[in-house]
Amino acid sequence: MSELPNQGRTFVQYAFFKTQPEWRRLDENRKNKGKEEFAAIVEGYAARMVVRSYSLVGLRPDADLMLWRASQSTDEFQEMQSRLLNSDIGRFMETPYLYLAMTKKSQYIDEHTHPGQDGARLAVHPTEAKFLFVYPFVKTRAWFRLTKEERQRIMNGHIQLGSRFPSVKLNTSYSFGLDDQEWVVAFETNEPADFLDLVMSLRETESSAYTLRDTPIFTCIQKPIREALNLIG
Repeated sequence: MSELPNQGRTFVQYAFFKTQPEWRRLDENRKNKGKEEFAAIVEGYAARMVVRSYSLVGLRPDADLMLWRASQSTDEFQEMQSRLLNSDIGRFMETPYLYLAMTKKSQYIDEHTHPGQDGARLAVHPTEAKFLFVYPFVKTRAWFRLTKEERQRIMNGHIQLGSRFPSVKLNTSYSFGLDDQEWVVAFETNEPADFLDLVMSLRETESSAYTLRDTPIFTCIQKPIREALNLIG
């Protein structure tokens, strides 16, 4: 038996926050203290687990901050979320989207190398890329009725196409039984045009016919937490 919990897998969470407009109407002194309190909580947990902050201000109307978190325990997610929501700015925040997943070794053979990703894909290693594109993903039931060999054949084309875009790093996490979706996928890149072209190309693959849902899609820009909070107001 593995010495690590959950067979060495890691819990992954994408937490989206939307700040109510009342926050921006507060006096500057209170807002500055609130942002400092929120940032200190985030930075404190970043010393214990993976935490990356991203801004969505001006990119989506239903979210303006996202925290990408990874930990061996869901307890840390709950503890951190509780502290954030009970902070001064947190009392003016909602969480319209909160995706929970775990890492897992892919069942498909992938002969291509992926910089910054461990071979078993059990750990989370975010890069310093500016852009992160996140969305939940659900396959049709017909996909799971295919034989493993047939799914591998179809995925070979999917994987080969993805290898043509080395500037885009894929992070796949699994939500089966944990959340409403089956996977959460997150693509890191400094070249959003490459990601756009990749997604357009993937629409033409055989595997795309088995996609049931792959929205909402979030365009997130990596920012230090204090800078992300300043963009909110």
